[in-house]
Amino acid sequence: MDLETRWHLAPTQEDWLRQAMDYIRQAEDQALARHGAFHIVLAGGNTPRRLYAALAQEPHAWARWHVWLGDERCLPVDSPQRNSRMVTLSLLAGNAIPSAQVHAIPAERGPEAAAEAYAQTLATVGDFDLVLLGLGEDGHTASLFPGQDWGTATTAADVLPVRDAPKPPPARVSLSARRLSRAHQVLFLVAGADKQRALRAWQAREPLPARAIAPTRGVDVLLSPETQPGAYT
Repeated sequence: MDLETRWHLAPTQEDWLRQAMDYIRQAEDQALARHGAFHIVLAGGNTPRRLYAALAQEPHAWARWHVWLGDERCLPVDSPQRNSRMVTLSLLAGNAIPSAQVHAIPAERGPEAAAEAYAQTLATVGDFDLVLLGLGEDGHTASLFPGQDWGTATTAADVLPVRDAPKPPPARVSLSARRLSRAHQVLFLVAGADKQRALRAWQAREPLPARAIAPTRGVDVLLSPETQPGAYT
């Protein structure tokens, strides 16, 4: 049985950003009230960059944030293609999140070693408070791609090594669908006209990596204007 997918239409780019920021603020407030900390998984790629930059300008309970990454590319630490590099430049630089609470994936070690190390770091962490995810034009999310193991089984590892990603670089590390689903809230940030085909497949309930993220409370999908979201209601 499909879990609930809540589609959110943003009529303008400005409203897309506002809705995303409001969602994160609310998730933060609820997490702090629930257990005094905010464990957030950040999406990589280009879509969330301006969101992170906008968040960095706001007052937040930064000292209570615990930052995780949904996936990473196996490249040198200072590579501009690293998700951790993008997150550092757009969100982390200059704010008060303690460095010990920022958990980058050590993907420079290679997929297997990095996956094992990150799994150990996650071992004592319960459900995430908020997971932010993107959507690829092929329906992938994090570094979970069509035709590969998404880690949906109950015995799946928390972190998966990826050796043959269809997008460069082929070597990556990703949280599994099972681990990403262990979250109080999941928000997909979707922007770009090239996502229309993946959205239609999602609406048609085709098997996509994005649809494998299945928290008990369902997921929210925030759509920018150019995705033509009128079809997704």
